[in-house]
Amino acid sequence: MEINGRKIGDKYPPYIIAEVSANHNGSIDLALETIKAAWETGVDAVKIQTYEPQSMTIECDNPDFFIDDGLWKGKSLYELYDMAHTPYRWHKRIFDFAREHGITLFSSPFDEEAVDLLESLSTPAYKVASFEMTDFLLVDYICQKNKPVIISTGMADQSEIAESYHCATNRLSPDNVLLLHCVSGYPAPVTDVNLATMVDLKRQYGGLIGLSDHTLGNEVALAAVALGANVIEKHFTLDRNNGSPDAEFSLEPNEMAALCHGARTVWSALGKVNYERKKSEASNVRFRRSLYVVKDIKKGEAFTSENIRRIRPGHGLPPGKLPEVLGKKATSDLTSGTALVQGHISGD
Repeated sequence: MEINGRKIGDKYPPYIIAEVSANHNGSIDLALETIKAAWETGVDAVKIQTYEPQSMTIECDNPDFFIDDGLWKGKSLYELYDMAHTPYRWHKRIFDFAREHGITLFSSPFDEEAVDLLESLSTPAYKVASFEMTDFLLVDYICQKNKPVIISTGMADQSEIAESYHCATNRLSPDNVLLLHCVSGYPAPVTDVNLATMVDLKRQYGGLIGLSDHTLGNEVALAAVALGANVIEKHFTLDRNNGSPDAEFSLEPNEMAALCHGARTVWSALGKVNYERKKSEASNVRFRRSLYVVKDIKKGEAFTSENIRRIRPGHGLPPGKLPEVLGKKATSDLTSGTALVQGHISGD
């Protein structure tokens, strides 16, 4: 997969996405400041969300439309989305700002109108949110645009993931579809994450995988990189105390910078299967154990466990040679501290 010239895959460092979502707190100036700050932490992309409250739900007093637990308990769906949305009228300014600053920006559209808006702004990729991944009509419409698509799997069972994935790959090459393992808890308990599921997605579909991480801290995301995640997505805010709907489970700038550095370090450490001696080890080979004379030995005298030992450094014969050397005789006088080599040992 390639987004805005940046390749994504096992041969490349993890692609890190900062999700701004509702952390603009209703201010376009804060949105722009947050996008720029996220980019400066070293992420590969910044993501927003594209919807209007009326495209998500309706204003209704029916209890079905109210949230009864979690961070947003007591709010109606319409009230939450009205507070959290990034207005359509902001989008051109946001995308222009991103281009001016060299920032890779894309979005999660929540209906076809949002897709059309993002297409008009030349978005380089699309993200399908967990809550929309079973809206196969929307997934199909997004994939018709023939751009890279990242699909979050939060709340989905195996059959739903399979249907969403096959819906996408019916339109796109598998190389252009990436599955993000996700637990749609806000914040998500670490014990619910089950990163082994992410690995199993790789086994089942053979394509690119990643993690959309709603846990607190960076430990889970770094573990995901160690397990092969190609993409890591985390929510981002300038200030976790700013009162925005998603701030509580978002990373602040220093934390996002630490994630970027840590994820790339972990990826670098994974490397490849390699049993060759490394350059960094070369100077230390001499400190291995080897056979050394530890008491003066006369020519013709037998080697014993008292006059030769396996000690450091490693200039003598390998320590494993000791049994075959014991009992043989010295070809010359040897002083204590002499590295024992084959020429010192009689063939008789």
